[in-house]
Amino acid sequence: MSRSLPYTGMMYLTLSSLMLTVIFGAAGTIHRDAEQESAGPSFTGATGWLNSEPLSLARLRGKVILIDFWTYTCINWRRTLPYIREWASKYKDQGLVVIGVHTPEFSFEHSPKNVGKAIQDMNIGYPVAMDNNFDIWRSFQNQFWPALYLIDGSGKLRYQKFGEGDYEKTEFQIQKLLKEASSGNLSSPLVALEPQGFEVAADWDNLQSPENYLSYGRTEGFVSPEKVHVGKQLSFSIPGELKLNQWALAGVWTVGSENARLSKGQGKIIYRFHARDLHLIMGCAAPGTSVKFRVLLCGRPPGSANGLDVDSNGYGTVTEQRMYQLIRQQGAIIDREFEIEFLEPGVEIYDFTFG
Repeated sequence: MSRSLPYTGMMYLTLSSLMLTVIFGAAGTIHRDAEQESAGPSFTGATGWLNSEPLSLARLRGKVILIDFWTYTCINWRRTLPYIREWASKYKDQGLVVIGVHTPEFSFEHSPKNVGKAIQDMNIGYPVAMDNNFDIWRSFQNQFWPALYLIDGSGKLRYQKFGEGDYEKTEFQIQKLLKEASSGNLSSPLVALEPQGFEVAADWDNLQSPENYLSYGRTEGFVSPEKVHVGKQLSFSIPGELKLNQWALAGVWTVGSENARLSKGQGKIIYRFHARDLHLIMGCAAPGTSVKFRVLLCGRPPGSANGLDVDSNGYGTVTEQRMYQLIRQQGAIIDREFEIEFLEPGVEIYDFTFG
């Protein structure tokens, strides 16, 4: 599974106060050297670098380079991260350079502060190029998150992988190119991982709910009886019954081109889904604020089915713009009705993802 068709929102160039290396040139772009000006894949146009000085493919000639396109709210990418992190560590001394290219989907993902916070939270130590203008994305003719590209020691693109999975195949390719680059033997077992938290692989056998954006013109299955007018503050209600993968709003919301915002008082979302995990990308409209919420599953507190961001009674707080895990079921997976009630206005909701 993978995401495509990126959202290109406004660019924010607020420097992170975190202890990360973030380097900007004039007008938010890194200087270009002559080697980077040639056509084809390059890091030309990177709007910033984290964990590293600016890099170029030409200057890395002789190294095997693994390039990982990501955006920090993408669950499909998040489930690949433990492998990328492990490869970066395992093969660093054997000539592998891992470079993350953060190409944002939502407007808040343009912020170096937000990306820097994600990098710290996710324990990412390898270099990351910020690609707010999609220049690196276009130079690779990329269309997906996540996407991996392997470049050999001579600078040739030798392997690409879109979406999740095929970890053994990808690692075999890494080893193959490292052997070629060193002209020596590289005998090493493949990584064996047991991912935790957000990084646990999806329960593909029971996954019947696809990702669903909550913005005007992109969502599917919206069944509140009231008609949506983009950018207009309106009162919505819940219908009597929801079928699988249908959802509805209650309360006063403003549905825009990127999200839906709770404009007044309390409000809720109800969603009928079929999956082990349920995530919701959300944040607060006003920086520095928070919004409390409560989650119910089939009308009851989630108990042992609570996700990482709620307690067993279903309570949690939106404090930053990111993906929140609200449900992780332990038993049989059937159609269930999810409800989240926000106890105060100001929350913005972007996207449901499942696993």
